[in-house]
Amino acid sequence: MTASQRTMFIAATCLALSLTGSVVALRAVNQVRPQATLKETLFIDSPKVVKRASLGYDGLMACIYWTRAVQYFGNHHAWGYDNYDLLAPLLEITTHLDPNLVVAYQFGSSFLAPAPPNGAGEPERAIALMQYGIEHNPDDWHLYYDLGFVYYTELHDYAKAAETFARGARAPKAHPFVQILAAQMAQHAGEYETARTLWTGTLATARENLIRQNALGHLRALKVDEEVSRLESAVTRFGQRTGRLPANMQELLAAEGLHGIPVDPDGHPYKLDSEGRVLVAHPDDFPFITKGTPPGYKPAPPKFHE
Repeated sequence: MTASQRTMFIAATCLALSLTGSVVALRAVNQVRPQATLKETLFIDSPKVVKRASLGYDGLMACIYWTRAVQYFGNHHAWGYDNYDLLAPLLEITTHLDPNLVVAYQFGSSFLAPAPPNGAGEPERAIALMQYGIEHNPDDWHLYYDLGFVYYTELHDYAKAAETFARGARAPKAHPFVQILAAQMAQHAGEYETARTLWTGTLATARENLIRQNALGHLRALKVDEEVSRLESAVTRFGQRTGRLPANMQELLAAEGLHGIPVDPDGHPYKLDSEGRVLVAHPDDFPFITKGTPPGYKPAPPKFHE
């Protein structure tokens, strides 16, 4: 055995003995103090201090802290606790130790963002965690995808979700569905030009017929949503000027100085009901519209053909 091999053997033996001793010690502590909380054992909550103390074993320490974070969340979730004070610090330490540990960002955001008891109820901390992950892993589209869903599901910020999904769609090897999500979020946010650009891009680049039909359906719906929004704004202006609703579409158009009844993409005129709502003649022909439907309307599922 060479000198270097002997050194490696001795170091490995010492490490194994140290790990074994640590496990025994931890078990002893848990038996003596079964009610001890993680807060009582987490003496250092500074990522920078822990990183300096790791003595170069950043990856190993990151795995330990990630395991601890999962255990902490799992125990609290199983018992229905509504306090997850140490979850964010554990995740922040984990990712500062190993900024490329993508799994910690992906699952960490799903731990942090939802409201208790399903999560810590800290969507802003989840966003900060994901932004740190994107900063250090800018080519991983999964991180943009997960961050977009935090904006969408927890904060209902469709504009931010659309922006994030759009950034993810530009990442290498991004799944085409990310761009579809970006377009859908932009449409929900009322950013029609952005949504149109994204849907047009999807239509131009998609190879699958179903995706192309989906994009065409959304582009048709966008035109309807824009036109209905414009007409609804005209109804509002009419009411502000006259103190009443327009009697019909012709009166509304005359007040706006417009000529010709506006029609949907299929050529059917828009309707104006007695409550001042602008309606599509056949809403089932536009399954993705968000405007122009009567109260209580439930759209039929879209029909695509191969």
